[in-house]
Amino acid sequence: MTKLLLSLHVLASILAVGPVTVAASMFPRYAKPPAPGGEGPHDHDLRTAAFLHRLCRGYAVVGIAVPVLGLATGAQMGVLGDAWLLVSIVLTTIAAAVLMAMVLPGQRELLGEEEREGEGEGSGGTGVGAGVLTVAERRSAAARLAMTTGIFNLLWATVVVLMIVRPGSTTGA
Repeated sequence: MTKLLLSLHVLASILAVGPVTVAASMFPRYAKPPAPGGEGPHDHDLRTAAFLHRLCRGYAVVGIAVPVLGLATGAQMGVLGDAWLLVSIVLTTIAAAVLMAMVLPGQRELLGEEEREGEGEGSGGTGVGAGVLTVAERRSAAARLAMTTGIFNLLWATVVVLMIVRPGSTTGA
């Protein structure tokens, strides 16, 4: 049973967390307006940003399986009290909070979705709006979002290292 749970946990990590980290990392590039004097954003870029945001939202929901399976695996292995696992749980919680409280809302802000909440996908156009931010504010918001996404990705990378190295573990890693 432990091998099955561990396999499912690793598969869920790869299939759920991987796409979120990639899509979230790519998003600012497509949502950022051009530099002053540059050509305006292409409709294709805005549609791509909206698609990446939908990917992040969808895989964030699927990603709930990762800690659930991880806790089940840890319980099965009898390591729920080990320091490396506790640190991993804390970092996973922080990563989830960063995603839910900063990355996804930052993406919505750049897409201008706050004031468009009532509009459906079929309202015509790309499903994204320019929002109420100025170009300079949008560029600054995109830069902050890129940094926040980097922190989110670094948290996950740290969790992966802890899962592999397991400091203090007696399982021979």
